[in-house]
Amino acid sequence: MTRLSVNINKVATLRNARGGNNPNVLQVALDCERFGAQGITVHPRPDERHIRYQDVLDLKPVLTTEFNIEGNPKDRYMDLVLQVKPHQATLVPDAENVLTSNAGWNTVEYQAYLTDIISELKKHGIRTSIFVDPVEAMIEGAAKTGTDRIELYTEQYAKQFHGNPAEAVAPYVRCAKLAKELGLGVNAGHDLDLHNLRYLQQQIPFLDEVSIGHALICDAIYYGLENTIRLYRRQLEN
Repeated sequence: MTRLSVNINKVATLRNARGGNNPNVLQVALDCERFGAQGITVHPRPDERHIRYQDVLDLKPVLTTEFNIEGNPKDRYMDLVLQVKPHQATLVPDAENVLTSNAGWNTVEYQAYLTDIISELKKHGIRTSIFVDPVEAMIEGAAKTGTDRIELYTEQYAKQFHGNPAEAVAPYVRCAKLAKELGLGVNAGHDLDLHNLRYLQQQIPFLDEVSIGHALICDAIYYGLENTIRLYRRQLEN
C-alpha cells in the first residue's frame, strides 16, 4: 500500500505570517497522524520561511509515524538530520532563493557527492531518498550512490495530467519500473492532488510513499483537515 506523508510546511507558513503560534505546528502534525496520515514531512530552508529548525527538533519526540526531513544536504541540514535521526532523509538540490523545489538531482554529475552524503546518513540508520526528475539516466545514477529510494519529481506529470494522463504518466512509469529493477524504493511528490493522485498510484501500484503538502492544506480549507486526509488516503487505497 502506498503511504501518505503530509508535508506541514504550509501550516508553518500561515503561522509565520502573523507570528505567535497559531496554528500550532506541533498540534497540527499530531492531528494529521490522528486523522490517518502515515508520515509527516518537513522541508526546513535556510531562511526558515516556513518550517523552522526548532520545529524539527520539537516534532521528533512527539511524532508516532514516519518522520521525513527534506532538504539540500549542506552543513546545517546535515547537522540537523544527524541530531534528529528521522526515519527518512530526502535529498533535494534546491537553491536558497527558490520559491519551491523545481528540479531533481543530476545523479551523474553529483554521484560522488551524493554517495558520501548517503554513506554518512546510513551510518546513523537513516533511510535515504534522492529527489529526481523522471529521466532513466538519473535513476541509474541514483542506484550507484547507495540510496534506498528515489522520489520522483511529479510537477510535469501534474501539469500534463488534464490534457493527456497516459502521456503524462508514461516517463514516470518507465523510471519507477527501472528503479524497482535496480532495487530502489519509489516515492513521489510535488503538485499531487485529489485529481491526479489515484491515476498515478494505479499506474505505479508499487509506490512506497507520496509526500503531499500544498494541495492537501488548500483542500483542508474547504473540506476540513480530517476529511481531507481521509480523501487522500482513499485515493491511494482504491
